[in-house]
Amino acid sequence: MATSRIGVIAGGGQFPLLFTEAAKARGVQVVAVGHQGETDPDLEREADCFCWVKLGQLGRIIKFFKRHEISRIVFLGTITKTRIFRDVRPDIKGLSLWNKIDIKHDDSILRAIAAALEKEGIEVVESTIYLQELLFPKGIITRKKPNQEQIADIKFGWRIAREMGRLDIGQCVVVRQRTVLAVEAIEGTDAAIRRGGSLGGGQAVVVKIKKPGQDFRFDLPAIGTETINTMREVKAVVLAVEAGQALLFDRQETVRQAKKAGIVMVGISGSPDNFSFTV
Repeated sequence: MATSRIGVIAGGGQFPLLFTEAAKARGVQVVAVGHQGETDPDLEREADCFCWVKLGQLGRIIKFFKRHEISRIVFLGTITKTRIFRDVRPDIKGLSLWNKIDIKHDDSILRAIAAALEKEGIEVVESTIYLQELLFPKGIITRKKPNQEQIADIKFGWRIAREMGRLDIGQCVVVRQRTVLAVEAIEGTDAAIRRGGSLGGGQAVVVKIKKPGQDFRFDLPAIGTETINTMREVKAVVLAVEAGQALLFDRQETVRQAKKAGIVMVGISGSPDNFSFTV
C-alpha cells in the first residue's frame, strides 16, 4: 500500500517513465497527466491513475488532481515548442492564464502555470526529487580529452550560452574557433546542433548549460543518445554540459556511443572565466 501520492504533468521523452518507476519503487503512487501527441503512451499503463489532456487544458488538469487529492506535482519531459503556434487547445482556465502572459517564453509560461496550480493548493516540486543520480556528473566521462583549442571554445560557448539563457532564448550553443555557429531557440537542441554542426567542418563544439536562476522544478537541460547521434551526423567533436545542472539519460549507452564516435563528453562547473572539469 502506497504511503503517499504525487502528481505528474508529463511531456515527451523517457523522463516521466523513469520518474514513475523510481516513485513507485519508494511506495509512492503516481497520478499522471499526459499530453496528446507528446507523452509516451506507456505512461498510461505505468501510472496508478492517468488522464490525457490537450495542450492548454489547465482547468482539466486541476480538476483531475483535485479529484485524486493531489497536493504536490512535478513537471517532467518535453513539449515540442513549435506546437504553441498550432496545437494549443486551451479550456477556459488555460485561455485566461495564456492571455495574462506577456512574453511566451518557457520560464514565463511554466512559472505562470506553477503559480496557478499553487493557488489551487497544488505545490510544484523539483523534478529530480527521486532521481538525483540522473544529474550530469563533473569531469571527463569519455576517454578522449578536449585539447586547448576546444577548451577555449568551451569557455567562449559557455559565456554565450549563459547570456542566451539569461534572455530565455535557449540553453545550447554551437561554436568553433570562438565563433557562434548556432544558438538554440524554439527549434530545440538537436536542430541547433545540426544547423551549427553543418557549418563547423567537423570541429564544432556544443555547450549546453542551465539558465541563470534556473528553476529546478522544470525544464532542466537534458542529454541522451539522441544528442550524441545528432552530433555524430554533423561530426561535432565536443559536448560540454554544466555538471549537476542537467540530466543525463541512458548514461552507459550515451557514453558508449560518444566514445565510438570520438566525441568528448565533459561536465564543467564554475564560471565561464574560471571553470573546471577536474573531478
